[in-house]
Amino acid sequence: MDPLLTGRVAIITGAGRGLGRSHALALARSGARVLINDLDAAAAAEVRREIESSGGEALSNGANVQRSVEVEAMVAQALQRWGQVDILVNNAGILRDRTFAKLDLEDFRLVLDVHVMGSVNCTRAVWLHMKERGYGRVIFTTSSSGLFGNFGQSAYSAAKMALVGLMQTLALEGQRYGIHVNCIAPSAATAMTHDLWTPEDLAALSPERVSPAVVALASDAAPTKCVVLAGAGSFKVSNVTMTQGIQLPDAQLSPEAVLAQWAQIQDRSGELVPATGFEQYRFEVAGAANEPEKRRSP
Repeated sequence: MDPLLTGRVAIITGAGRGLGRSHALALARSGARVLINDLDAAAAAEVRREIESSGGEALSNGANVQRSVEVEAMVAQALQRWGQVDILVNNAGILRDRTFAKLDLEDFRLVLDVHVMGSVNCTRAVWLHMKERGYGRVIFTTSSSGLFGNFGQSAYSAAKMALVGLMQTLALEGQRYGIHVNCIAPSAATAMTHDLWTPEDLAALSPERVSPAVVALASDAAPTKCVVLAGAGSFKVSNVTMTQGIQLPDAQLSPEAVLAQWAQIQDRSGELVPATGFEQYRFEVAGAANEPEKRRSP
């Protein structure tokens, strides 16, 4: 079999160490030519040399993803060398973990800027090129902290869930142009998580057990509009769902009625996965239209 990514060009941010390094090496082993970005330019250069010593092609770059000018120059570097960019893995990130009451708002803004605007800057820099070529694979790095919450991580959680919303819309906008957009929610032992796990858990949570999902999402066969959870060799999909809920007639509309039927409202039996935000509106309007028929039925 030919490697999955033969002939493709990938850019990956925050790839000097940890998950990013693992992803970069996996992309290269799968045949991609890889631009490794990291604020630590020396670390990025070391990963580049590692790929080149194995017979792959790579570039390194020290752009700050918060600065759109530097990001545009990074993309231009890849285009000048290889003439195309097919894959973008938005991996760069930081932590500023404290409880919300103690977290400095400047740190909150910094986390949002690196994770959200950093991903926006990088994606915007490749988006028009991908549209023109009719092909692209964009991967955002979200987190279970954003999907489900985590004590002491309000800024990180807000940033990571924002990326899910960005992915959901860009997947819709990119579909007609052959651009598939997905999220990866990794569980891995990295510098950011080193103090959170036992040595045994850290051994199980190696970044290399996440990277196969990134390569899959970067491939021609990738799905779109998915949130893939990966860690310790386990792979799942997370969905934003909508319950069937209840329909209240006008005569019963009240906060008391909502609270009285809360168990039914949150009952997950038959829950839906809306394809777009408009499906909530359609569901509600259809329910309201059917309400008079319900009142007339014996």
